[in-house]
Order: sequence, then structure tokens, then C-alpha cells
Amino acid sequence: MVGRDGTEKPFVLRDICPHRAFPLSFGHSDGTLVECAYHGWQFDVHTGQCRVIPSLTQDSKLKCERIYAGSFPCQERDGYIWAFMANAEGRALAADSLPPVPELPTFSPRYQIARLAADLPCSVDHGIIGLMDPAHGPFVHQAWWWRSRASIREKAKQFEPIPNGFRMSPHAPSSNSAPYKILKLITGAPATTTIDFVLPNQRFEQIRAGRYWLSSRTTVTPVRRDLCRLDFVAAWNILPWFPIVSLIIHVLGPRFIRQDSEVIKKQSLGLAQEDRMMLVDDADRQARWYFELKASYLESQRTGQPLRHPVSGPVTLRWRS
Repeated sequence: MVGRDGTEKPFVLRDICPHRAFPLSFGHSDGTLVECAYHGWQFDVHTGQCRVIPSLTQDSKLKCERIYAGSFPCQERDGYIWAFMANAEGRALAADSLPPVPELPTFSPRYQIARLAADLPCSVDHGIIGLMDPAHGPFVHQAWWWRSRASIREKAKQFEPIPNGFRMSPHAPSSNSAPYKILKLITGAPATTTIDFVLPNQRFEQIRAGRYWLSSRTTVTPVRRDLCRLDFVAAWNILPWFPIVSLIIHVLGPRFIRQDSEVIKKQSLGLAQEDRMMLVDDADRQARWYFELKASYLESQRTGQPLRHPVSGPVTLRWRS
């Protein structure tokens, strides 16, 4: 359960009343306490500590303050509420054990920002490897404003390891994609792009052209085994007085995402029959790295040993797209 207290500070509680497992989200919150709609038990919005049990008599020996609904540490950043769920029960965690909250990199004090979201009818793994797949663009995203099958050509990109992820090293953006051509026309400067993937589910892209920049982050979050949510946020300082970037993101962006969603819906029909994949050659190497990195991280957490990174050093991948 996600909400805000009286000062607009966010809180995240486990959405189950410990009394009869009734969802607390059906209840009421005054910004200080959340009241269960079943029996009126009340819990502190930040700690989940029980404060009131209306059915108790004055001589009851039950100490309601020893009962907790479960809560999760959270912070708001870039217009998103991030919750750290280290355990399903919402048990308290030491402050020094919390990881830093993800932050969208920005490169000047003034910029514009935009957000998009969409549901993807697939598992989080398929959502993530679709996010990093370089070869589907000319087939799924055919459009005058993006690219066509005729634009396919050979590409070579260098990758390097980063903590809990891997990076497509700074390179010139694809010359066969219309938005990048527009960027070059606007800025009049050569552009470079850097793309990072970081566990568990984040893709960062930074485009720099002279004093102009665009920074984006895409996350894929599991909702169910067969459903995940894509969240995209971008910030930029490119021509703030002329809405060309905003137009690309708000008008063309949803179409781009809808194309991915449609192909995933069709893919799910095949996955229902056979949930196996062939990951072949360099075009699918990032997907392999993702699965290997995820397995290595889980093994590191289990054993306490350092993570064995699947990307041992700089490597060049080649494919056609």
C-alpha cells in the first residue's frame, strides 16, 4: 500500500492487516494512521506499528504496540516512489543496509522532464531482454520517423563491465534513426550515446551533443508472473523554448512502446506453448549477459562471495540492424 502522510512524505506498508489478512488499501488514512476497514485496527503509516484496536477493553493485557503491519523504507526521486523490499513481511531494516535510491543523471541545473508508462503482458525477464534487444527495431518499429527494413546495416559496439551491469561505451548514435538525425540538425554538434544496464531492471541512456544533453531511464518492474510495467523518464536541456523533444517523447514515444507491447502480446502465444529461447550470436549477447549476471548476483548473495561478472573486460559485439 502506497500513500502520503500529512506532510506529503510517501509511505509504503504491506497491504495486509495482521489481524485477519484484510487489505489495508480498502481502509482509510488520515495521513498519520491507516485504519483497517474490517475491524478498525489502526497502524502508523511509516512504521506499521499498531496504535489502536477498538475491540479491546480497558482491562485487556494485550499490548497492541507490539503488533506491526509491516512497512518498507521508501524515498521519492524524479517523480517516482522507490520502495526497498528486502523481505516480504516488511520487517524493519538497519538504515545503513539500504542501497542508494536510483537517480536520473542530469547535467545542468535547468532542464525539462517527461514520463511514460505502459503494461507489458510478459514476465519481467522477457520485458528486460526485449528492452536491450538491438535487432528487432527495423521489423517492429518500422516508421518514417524511426527506421525501415531498408535501413538495416552492420554495426559494431564496444561494451564494458560496470558494477552490477554492463555499458555500451560512448559511441555515435545510429545514423539510420530519424530522431538522432533531428538531434544533430538541432544542435549542430556531433553526438555521443552511452547506454547502461544495471540490475535488477534499469536501462540508462545519455546522449550528449556539445552543451546539449538528453538523459533517460527505463525500468521494467514485475507485477505478476505474466505481467510487468515499463516506466520511462527522460530529462533534457535541448531547445527548452521549442517543444521538439517533448513532441517526440509524448507523441512518438507511446507509439513506439505500443509497438513493443503488441509484439510481446503475440510472443506470449508462443511462450504459452514452449517457454524456451534460442539466444544466438552477438545480437543476443546482452540477453545472455543479463541472465548470467542475474544468476551470479543471486549466487553472490547466497554465498557471500564476490560477484563473478560475465563481462570480463571491454568487448566488441557485431550485428545487423
